[in-house]
Amino acid sequence: MPEEWMVGLLGLIPIYLGIRFAIVGEGEEEEEEEEEIIERLEQSKANQLFWTVTLLTIASGGDNLGIYIPYFASLDWSQTLVALLVFVIGIIILCEISRVLSSIPLIFETIEKYERIIVPLVFILLGLYIMYENGTIETFLTV
Repeated sequence: MPEEWMVGLLGLIPIYLGIRFAIVGEGEEEEEEEEEIIERLEQSKANQLFWTVTLLTIASGGDNLGIYIPYFASLDWSQTLVALLVFVIGIIILCEISRVLSSIPLIFETIEKYERIIVPLVFILLGLYIMYENGTIETFLTV
């Protein structure tokens, strides 16, 4: 089992993803894939919340893995169970809130406008948090 500070090095993954998104942005290929999935759901009248979230998560799963693997690697079993329970409840709540908010034109336009700032910032802060929680930053500062 690696030392706790070594697990914190996994926080470099979301930091990298945040920097990459800030520089490159979301690829056109990913956007087209997501748009195609949404179009299929709308055509088949199967726009149930569960299937929409599931398919969009699969379409953009690489970034999600880069975020959640380092986070869950830093937790023990009881913390993992609590995190998963909170995660499931949070998904349900956030999906409903997102559905309602995305129907408001001003909010939709603002999110689209500042996406290139918000997404990298969240990724980088999450990576720094993972490194801080595992003592990685402290270890590097004392060496």
